[in-house]
Amino acid sequence: MTGYFELQSNMRIPGRWVLKSPRDEHGQEVDPWQFSESRVLSFQSELRLPVSLPGRELDFSLTGLGVVVVHDRVVHLFTRMGIEGVQFIPAHVDGHSGPYFILNALRIIRCIDDARSEEVRYWKPEDGQPDKVGEYRVVAGMRIDPSKVGDARVFRPWGWPVALLISEDLKQAMEAEGITGTRFVEV
Repeated sequence: MTGYFELQSNMRIPGRWVLKSPRDEHGQEVDPWQFSESRVLSFQSELRLPVSLPGRELDFSLTGLGVVVVHDRVVHLFTRMGIEGVQFIPAHVDGHSGPYFILNALRIIRCIDDARSEEVRYWKPEDGQPDKVGEYRVVAGMRIDPSKVGDARVFRPWGWPVALLISEDLKQAMEAEGITGTRFVEV
């Protein structure tokens, strides 16, 4: 059985850059939440990512609202490994040559193991968010049921799309490749 990890941005790297949410060709912010909906997206022109805090370029970053930004090195690694279920959307990071891409995971899997997770709470009708009732409101110390994942190697868990989960073999390949900016939390 393979393990799974939440792929996070390592914010403890000294002097690292911090990126803002993507913008369109007119400088308008595009809806960052669409990148966690696990659907194919298309844009009229290349998206632009402003730098919020200048610093060391990274191969993997998350914007403040969780948009996944990767260097071409990550794209090549995923291609070599035959990783499916992802879309790479070209993006330009202001002041950097790149090339960079927004990683859009295209699979959502109902796999969170409520009993093994540290804490889970669901949205209830009395919370005043009728469109979210029945979805997770809090997931802390997430654990998943690997038997529900199938052959997926990159996916988001149903009800908690802020998390990007990857398989252990992909984690190991990213580490072996020296992909910068990553932090892996076992789920």
